[in-house]
Amino acid sequence: MNRRAAALCGAAAVVAGMITAIPAGASPGPADAPRTTPSAGTAKPTWKKCGTKSYPTLQCASLKVPLDHANPHGRNITLALSRVPHTSKKTYQGPLLVNPGGPGGSGLALAGFVAASLPKKVAAQYDVIGFDPRGVGASRPALNCRPGHFAPVRPDSLPTSRALEKANLHRVQAFAKACGAKYGHLLPYIDTVSAVRDMDAIRRALGAKKINYFGYSYGTYLGAVYAKLYPQRVRRMVLDSVVDPTGVWYDDNIAQDHAFNSRHRAFMAWVAKHNAAYRLGTDPEKIETAWYKMRAALAKKPADKKVGASELEDTFSPGGYFNGYWPHLAEAFAAYVKDKNDDPLVEAYENFGAVDAAGANGYSVYTSVQCRDAHWPRDWDKWRDDNWAVYEKAPFLTWNNAWYNAPCAFWPTDSAEPVDVSNDSVPPVLLFQATDDAATPYEGGVMAHHLLSGSSLVVEQGGGNHGITLSGNTCLDKHLATYLTDGRVPRGGGGADAVCRKLPDPKPLSAKAAAGSRAAALHGLIGFRG
Repeated sequence: MNRRAAALCGAAAVVAGMITAIPAGASPGPADAPRTTPSAGTAKPTWKKCGTKSYPTLQCASLKVPLDHANPHGRNITLALSRVPHTSKKTYQGPLLVNPGGPGGSGLALAGFVAASLPKKVAAQYDVIGFDPRGVGASRPALNCRPGHFAPVRPDSLPTSRALEKANLHRVQAFAKACGAKYGHLLPYIDTVSAVRDMDAIRRALGAKKINYFGYSYGTYLGAVYAKLYPQRVRRMVLDSVVDPTGVWYDDNIAQDHAFNSRHRAFMAWVAKHNAAYRLGTDPEKIETAWYKMRAALAKKPADKKVGASELEDTFSPGGYFNGYWPHLAEAFAAYVKDKNDDPLVEAYENFGAVDAAGANGYSVYTSVQCRDAHWPRDWDKWRDDNWAVYEKAPFLTWNNAWYNAPCAFWPTDSAEPVDVSNDSVPPVLLFQATDDAATPYEGGVMAHHLLSGSSLVVEQGGGNHGITLSGNTCLDKHLATYLTDGRVPRGGGGADAVCRKLPDPKPLSAKAAAGSRAAALHGLIGFRG
């Protein structure tokens, strides 16, 4: 989630303090998307131009909301907002709030991406609204619990000795302690329900009776919780790459371990298929063995004193989110194994694995939200037993993922009860899910489809990317555009209401093209661990 493949957008850097109004032209809209006056006590956002080369019509504003929504007259915090205003003179369908996931992902640039990627006629009918959730990015205060927490070289994630386990435990305990020391007064309010209350404050500030919503990854859970708490405020809702809402968050992470292992093996098979380019052989199992030998070698001697075993896992895990990264990762893998050249591996780490300040902020919010949202085991013996059991079947990312989430075993706040998102009071929700998604496994989409009565599930058969709409699959995007145009969803028998074929896997020589594609732009915004 928090490791960004690229800088998000200039919008996040300039949003704070924007006060000059740039009003959008008002136009009448459908009867179910009326404007209202902002609620009493809710200030209307003042929009200012903050366009970038990629998104020139982007506007920015800020909004004050209560830290504790149960105490609306207490301390306020500030949310950073972005907007691409509607341009249609005939039809206005209201605000479309967008969220890239995380928790901890910045949504400011995503508004520009969504508005630019939807069909022009569809985008023209919406004010596309991005926001940095509480604690994130340009919102204030922004969290950074322990700067340098991911500085290389970290202890090997695989705790094969008591010393390694102790070293990893010290890191996660230090992170949890630092969060409590710096933000103890904030942590009880950094959670999904509070973020949902913020979303409704945004709705009120925009003067909208209802919102439209489009969320990726964790943003699907955020949307489902919003729909549960404010069903009468939902007009349309799109959830792409769906979190299993019954597994938040410990069980969902265990499920990820198995799915990422399968996706890593799919990458090994792809490398084998392209032996002419990578010279690593045609047997995926032997190639996988070579990868683990590389890991063992880096555990003993990190590349350029930067890439040890844990950093290698950080570098290759993004391949489980987006196969457009496979050519880059395969080149680095082959150069290390065949040519004894670790320069491409170090470059890949810097592009995909290294954590910058934005990533440190995102991880701080990620842990704060997930540790607060739901109960986690507080007995480390259970973590040890569970993760060794999973590792026997899924070694690729199990322990790396365990340490990523382990601060929750020592978190300084109590945990809340997860929200039961089952719902029969909202309009049809449109769900998109790839069958081989690693970050949010397929079962999560099926479960959400079951819990959200009247929802429609569109499946990308054989697809393994995380975040699948607006990424070049015209079949998926046609369903999305139809729904946002007039609310129609596909209806079919069986588990899925519609099935789309996956996009072709990349080719070795398409690496540069993939890096500049719309899909790559989306996955730079969604990030990793989403």
